[in-house]
Amino acid sequence: MPNIFRLSFVTAPASPTLRWLTAALLFAGAGLSLALPFVSATFLTILLGSAAVVAGISQLLRISGAGDTRARIFRSLSGALYLLGGIWCVAFPIESTVSLTLFLGVLLAVEGVMELAAAATGPIPARGLVLLDGIVTAVLGGMLIAEWPSDSIWAIGTLFAIALGFSAINLLTAPAPEANAG
Repeated sequence: MPNIFRLSFVTAPASPTLRWLTAALLFAGAGLSLALPFVSATFLTILLGSAAVVAGISQLLRISGAGDTRARIFRSLSGALYLLGGIWCVAFPIESTVSLTLFLGVLLAVEGVMELAAAATGPIPARGLVLLDGIVTAVLGGMLIAEWPSDSIWAIGTLFAIALGFSAINLLTAPAPEANAG
């Protein structure tokens, strides 16, 4: 599964009950996202736009901390771009999802090529898995690019559903954290 969708912040709770409950919620989210990929993609686009708005406001609030005029100009431009892009994603989530699908396709294709390059550079742990990850990621990115824009309505939501499912499986198969002894 491409690294971009891995929910690596999910750690295994020490309680087996909490672990199973969390995995069940992740599987439920995956099922909903798979059943309603358009809704999931739209929700993710709005969430991304909202995060961009917050980032833009943050950049604009930090202008006074920039050292010289040039730094202030660049921080202002950066903040304005984040703010405008975020507002656009929130105001026009369907059109933004179409653009994000193309961006995701290019990102996955480049990531896949980088994974293949990493596998080819020399001996690394799990080289075969890195190679397989690179091939799958590059092919997936290529497919998104080749089928764009027709796949934009379902692609991001479906990929998110798959990522949630893998996160749930990872949670259930990860070793339980050790309790701190002191």
